[in-house]
Amino acid sequence: MPTPDFILRLREKIGHDLLWLPGVTAVVLDDRNRVLLGRRADNGRWTLITGILDPGEQPAVGVVREVLEETGIEAEVEQLAEVYAGGPMEFVNGDRAQFLTLNFRCRHVSGHARVNDDESAEVGWFGLDELPELTDYHRDRLEAALRATGVPEFVR
Repeated sequence: MPTPDFILRLREKIGHDLLWLPGVTAVVLDDRNRVLLGRRADNGRWTLITGILDPGEQPAVGVVREVLEETGIEAEVEQLAEVYAGGPMEFVNGDRAQFLTLNFRCRHVSGHARVNDDESAEVGWFGLDELPELTDYHRDRLEAALRATGVPEFVR
């Protein structure tokens, strides 16, 4: 997954130290209630569409940007479904990060799902009863978006 330039510049100064980063997750549903997933190029796992916000970027704008960049799909945010703080994680290169994730329920506006960058090996639409294996993290974000009521959930 390409690392944003602003993080590379920070890493030059702080090395592998823990970074607190704003992340977004998109649960994009189409008119057939299928969910958009991408299979990551780095580890082969199917995931929801995720990304890191650029400095000063509005979260709803950032999540729509991530969906378009990774899948070629134009999406529209319906609602913020959940705010979730994940635990610290370490990447293969030794970098450490912890994400505050804003989980958005989105709807498909236009476009055909396709691999649109080098982060994904495949992208596609999946019926909720025919999902590929997802990690607990992604399954939990999906379930939160599906039960969204218009009032964001806050993990307590």
